[in-house]
Amino acid sequence: MIVPRFLRPGLVSFLLLALLAPSPLSAQQAEPSAAPTHERAPSNIAIYDVEVVAEYPHDPAAFTQGLLWHDGYLYESTGQVGASQVRRVDLETGEVLRASDIPADQFGEGLARVGEELISLTWQHGVIHRWALDTLQLRESHTDFPYEGWGLATLHDNLVASDGSQVLRILDPETYAVEREIEVTLDGRPVFNLNELEVIDGLVYANVWFSDVIIGIDPDSGHVVQAIDLSPLVERAAPSDRSAVLNGIAYDAQADRLFVTGKLWPTLFEVRLVERAAR
Repeated sequence: MIVPRFLRPGLVSFLLLALLAPSPLSAQQAEPSAAPTHERAPSNIAIYDVEVVAEYPHDPAAFTQGLLWHDGYLYESTGQVGASQVRRVDLETGEVLRASDIPADQFGEGLARVGEELISLTWQHGVIHRWALDTLQLRESHTDFPYEGWGLATLHDNLVASDGSQVLRILDPETYAVEREIEVTLDGRPVFNLNELEVIDGLVYANVWFSDVIIGIDPDSGHVVQAIDLSPLVERAAPSDRSAVLNGIAYDAQADRLFVTGKLWPTLFEVRLVERAAR
């Protein structure tokens, strides 16, 4: 997102700022510049707060870029050149049960599952990796993806990817060809800095870089229809490192559990959404 955490404006201000100030896409590790606030609040959007159901340990050295839940485990992709991995993680203990290194010259990004494989993006290298779900062994790498890699998730029979802009791309899960693009908007204005992704009940949920907000997006229209305010968790969990932003959404569909964390956070939270009453 576009505002430093220490400014802490309200949720509506965060959303309005996100509309108007795209960050430089070459600056994943930098902080976006601030944008002017505007008076008109977004309409037709459900706003949620969160209740913490449980807290679990999370590797405080993990620069979380992708997160998902499958068959009793968390799977996580981490970033930073020379330190990027794909991991299987035990929820209760936070222990990394198995890990595979992403090539040391690459910056790992989003992660999704397709069948018995994991697919991971890289930031500016144009490389997409496929990993065996059971062993996390690298199976193949696709080397000419023409977009930056940020977030990735599975949407029906396809992949949905973000690149830090206002655009989501629907990808063929085998060839990574773009099948369509979705411009994400709130009240007709583009929402920039879309980052880590998760799909829940047909909506695409996205972290918004450098914000305390997760937004829910209708993939048919691109309209933002939900916003989740996680600022209390950011205040509670985020370390002082300014790159330690909210990033990481995983959903256990079988048990209806939602997990969130952040880059370099020592804690992963299971949360319950509570719709905010209209004011």
